[in-house]
Amino acid sequence: MSGVQDPRAARTRERLRAALFEACAEQPLSEVSVADVAQRAHVGRATFYLHYQGLEELAVDACADVVREAVDALHAWRGIPNPESPPAALEEFFTGLDQHRTVYAALLAPGGGGPLGMVLHRDLRERSRTERELAGAPEAELVAAAVAGTFTGVLADWMHRLVPGTATEIAARVWRLLIALHRT
Repeated sequence: MSGVQDPRAARTRERLRAALFEACAEQPLSEVSVADVAQRAHVGRATFYLHYQGLEELAVDACADVVREAVDALHAWRGIPNPESPPAALEEFFTGLDQHRTVYAALLAPGGGGPLGMVLHRDLRERSRTERELAGAPEAELVAAAVAGTFTGVLADWMHRLVPGTATEIAARVWRLLIALHRT
């Protein structure tokens, strides 16, 4: 597959993602249909299936930005991390989740499983491993797995309201946990 993306296909996928979020603002993801999303996006069902195999694939694609934002937020600091002051990007990340919380929660099972959890864990583990290796830090694979598992699990449980706290509180608590993992 070429790195060049057809602008029409990109616009169609963007309309489908927006239509999914619009539908999920009115009902749970489990009750949304392909027909509803296609109609809201002003495309036919056949066009939907040219781009996605099903709603879950669309939903994970629609939520892909949250994965990138999470990974970037956790790595938005340089120097020696202060456990009492999480990066602003981390708090902004948690604050921004409320807009589509029900969709994220539907794709992120408690404990960090689910299709979105798998993508987040994979991407965060890879970024953490790479950064630890570049810094010459020991146990790159082990710490990267621990960071990815901890963050993904806490995020998922917070999304499902199993871990209490505001966005500000959870950002601070997660930050302290991750610093402790890195220092181990």
